[in-house]
Amino acid sequence: MSGQHTAYLGLGVNQGNRLANLLQTQQYMRTRMTIEKTSSYYRTTPMGYEDQPNFLNMVCRVSTELDPVELLQFLKRIEQRMGRWPSFRNAPRPMDIDILLYDDVVMDTENLTIPHPRLHERAFVLVPLSEIEPGLKHPVLGEEVETLLGRLRNWGVSKQRIQLKPSHDVQEERPSVPVCLSRVGVTNLKRNVRFGNGEGSELFQASLDLFADLNSDQAGVHMSRFSVATEEMVSDLTRVPTPDIESLAGRLSRQVLADQGAVRSEVHITARSPMSKVTPVSGKLTEELYNLIGIASSTTERTRCIIGVSVEGMTVCPCAQDMVRANSRDILIKEGFTEEQADRALRAIPIASHNQRGLGTLLIGTNARLRAESLVYIAEAAMSSETYAILKRPDEFFVVNKAHRNPRFVEDVVREMLRLLVDTFPDLTDDTFVLARQENLESIHKHNAFAERFGLMCDIRRELSGEGIAPIRPISMEEWLKS
Repeated sequence: MSGQHTAYLGLGVNQGNRLANLLQTQQYMRTRMTIEKTSSYYRTTPMGYEDQPNFLNMVCRVSTELDPVELLQFLKRIEQRMGRWPSFRNAPRPMDIDILLYDDVVMDTENLTIPHPRLHERAFVLVPLSEIEPGLKHPVLGEEVETLLGRLRNWGVSKQRIQLKPSHDVQEERPSVPVCLSRVGVTNLKRNVRFGNGEGSELFQASLDLFADLNSDQAGVHMSRFSVATEEMVSDLTRVPTPDIESLAGRLSRQVLADQGAVRSEVHITARSPMSKVTPVSGKLTEELYNLIGIASSTTERTRCIIGVSVEGMTVCPCAQDMVRANSRDILIKEGFTEEQADRALRAIPIASHNQRGLGTLLIGTNARLRAESLVYIAEAAMSSETYAILKRPDEFFVVNKAHRNPRFVEDVVREMLRLLVDTFPDLTDDTFVLARQENLESIHKHNAFAERFGLMCDIRRELSGEGIAPIRPISMEEWLKS
């Protein structure tokens, strides 16, 4: 199967912070799909397991390029990442994700049945499904979900809504000091560009840096030609969209190479991209701005491209939190609590610490087509919590509470980015270049904290699997672009 497909997914959880688990799961899902519509949240009683807590359920309509089997495998990885163990079938579940429908596909294999075999008899699935798509038909029974729901007398569910021309050419003369220059060009060139396909395209303001390697026998580059390289394309770029930011960078780098007669060219593009998000509790629609990054380098033989994103989030210091926890424990014991009571109390509440605004950057060099949105969600999910442009008080509490239950050092964020990348895109080739960077704008220190890892996917995979160690000198972005 190719192209985009529509699927309906059922999510359920009855362990841990159920709402937080549902929201975190959706954050992970977005790395390989677009969540187009979500139902309200519904509480249900576990069927056949009276001793288990109630489930919190919801249904999502998603658009994805994954085929049914790939989608199932991806969702199972998310379940395990959220803490579910497949071997304990009757245990409470920190996350359960079912494929309810996938286009008009009908299939029945040992591991996957579509439509979901109990879709027509479970109210806690039909109720949220009918909420988001009341006219949706069961591809086998040929009946609408509302008709199927009407046959169930006792629904057993409760709805809970939580909701970017001179006389002679001086540049061609021999320089007075005959030394090659690695990069010469122009920076911060502002242009409007259009990304996307057809009617779905959008106009962005972008900042471009264009460079050429300069030979030792050439005094200077033709500065005007950098602008000309862009201006000759700009009329098309504002009318006819380019598929993505890395494709545009590749086109411009090849144009610069030809115009300058250079040995090598390099182009960097940064564009502010809006993405719609929904605040975690109040359900307010807000528009977040992220930096999309496209980098390309061209020679006469080949062009290499990098796609990346830069995002903001929030981190909480684990070290300070641990000191606060230890001090609080001593105070509780002095006040007459037993050690067991003190530990239980401290596990039940978030512990104070200082926090930072985190700036995460993720760059991927590959020939595979990646959605920049996927990288945004990976970078956000690696931090203690994502942040939002608009926060009502309940949302503010949710973000602070989530972050303080998930403290991370700057080093932790980089490592988590790498783990999520490998887990989300297992099909990336070994020669894929990766750069993960995190800078925390400290709140109580006079400095910022910084961590970075770059190198090839094969090395990172081996380290994560425990089968290898980091190379003494991993390949840098500049080396990869030139290789």
